[in-house]
Parts: sequence; structure tokens; C-alpha cells
Amino acid sequence: MPTGHVNGVELYWEQRGAGPRLLFCNGSGTTLQAVRPLLDLVAARFDLLAWDYRGLGRSAPLRGPYAMADLAADAVGLLQIAGWDSCRVLGVSFGGMVAQEFAATNPERIERLALACTSAGGGGGSSYPLQKLQELPPQERAAAQLKLADSRWDERWFEAHPADRALAKSLTTTAAGHDQQDPAATAARKAQLEARAGHDVWDRLDAISCPALVGYGNYDQIAPVQNSTAIASRLRGAKLRGYEGGHLFLVQDPAALPEFQAFLQAPPG
Repeated sequence: MPTGHVNGVELYWEQRGAGPRLLFCNGSGTTLQAVRPLLDLVAARFDLLAWDYRGLGRSAPLRGPYAMADLAADAVGLLQIAGWDSCRVLGVSFGGMVAQEFAATNPERIERLALACTSAGGGGGSSYPLQKLQELPPQERAAAQLKLADSRWDERWFEAHPADRALAKSLTTTAAGHDQQDPAATAARKAQLEARAGHDVWDRLDAISCPALVGYGNYDQIAPVQNSTAIASRLRGAKLRGYEGGHLFLVQDPAALPEFQAFLQAPPG
């Protein structure tokens, strides 16, 4: 798979599948490898372009701090490498913040925009400051992260919902792996959290004129319902949709991913 020098940074990226051109923007601290099952499903219907953010996954080690605007510029650079003038965009969580920044600064490049479990920042509300979790001991951090991901999650809920138990186990395993990562990976995740903390596209959302779908999980405490409602209020004609799940509603609610895919496959206008 290719790497490309974009804005002075070496980024790992993938392009595969067939169909409408779709740029995928990933969540906090995750890599393409970590969301491979989701990418496989999306690539079955789209010409999919996705990348590992600065310092993460198979992209080159981080050289210094960056802002959300830098990641949006990285997205522009990747589109240029792929030869795309425009595309549809799917942004999940942190990736939804990247997608909003990208769309607000490059509205002419966006055909359709789908945002999942994300926030606009500023007056539109911010997602939970995940850097606070880093102050907790590992076991407490894992427990707090689960409750933020889905407010229903406790042992009683897991007993009746084995699929959610498996999701929770995956989250805690990933968190434990982060605790053991090398200093370069730790620095990359810290820089990402700092960029996330500075995210604020609220006053520029009205620059986005393409059709938009804003989805949220009814039990999400990281990007709560009111944040998605605020985003949709600023996007002309946006569809606002709630799903049965938390921060991972795209895989919790069987209706979610098909509805997102159908929206992104529709004609541009």
C-alpha cells in the first residue's frame, strides 16, 4: 500500500473498492488496521480513500504538534494524489471533526457529507475531553471510557447483550494496548488529543452547502445528542438521525451503517 508526502509529512493511505468516491476520516487514536472490518464493508460499495493520521499506524512518526486545519489540509493533499476533484465524506467521531474542518474550508470539494458521533466545538458543544482520562489509573480509565461510550453499559446490561460485551472488551483491550505502546505512539496520540481540544468549526458550518446526514447514538456520552442537533441546525437541509447505541452506534444499531451508505450513494445534489 502507498505512502505519500503531504504537507511535509509522510502519510500511509489506501484506496480500494468501486463506486462513488468516498473519503473516510477515522476516530481518535485508531488506525486503519483497527477499523478494518468497517472499511471492508464500506469498500464493497464505494471507491474508498482512507489514511492513517500523522504519527499513527503506518504513517511516519510525528514531527511536532498540529491543529485540525493541518489534518484538513492533509485530506486535500491526499485527494490531489488520488486525482479527485471532489468526493463524498464519512467522518466518525474525531474523524467527524476532521470532516467538518475539511468541508468548511473546501466546500466545493464535498458532494455529500455524513457525520457520526461528533461535535462542532465552540458554541455547538465539544466532545468529552478525553485527555482527562489520561489522569486516571488504567483500570479506572477503562471503566470510565466504557460508561462514556455507552451510558447503559454495566454488568447487568452485558449479561443480556453479549454483542455489547464483545464491543466493550475490544475497547478495553485497545486501551490496555495503548498503555504499553512505545513513546512515539504515545506522543502521536497526545498530539491528536491536543488538536481535538482546539477543534471549533461552529461559526463556519454555514459554509457547507452539500447534502448532509448527522447521526448520533442515543446513549453516547462522548458526543452527546445535543451536539449533533447543534451541527444539523447549522447545515441547510441536514438530516438528523438518532440510533440505538452509544458512541459505537454504527456497529450497534443494524439500521445505522446501511442508512449511512444509502445516503452517501445517492446523487450529489
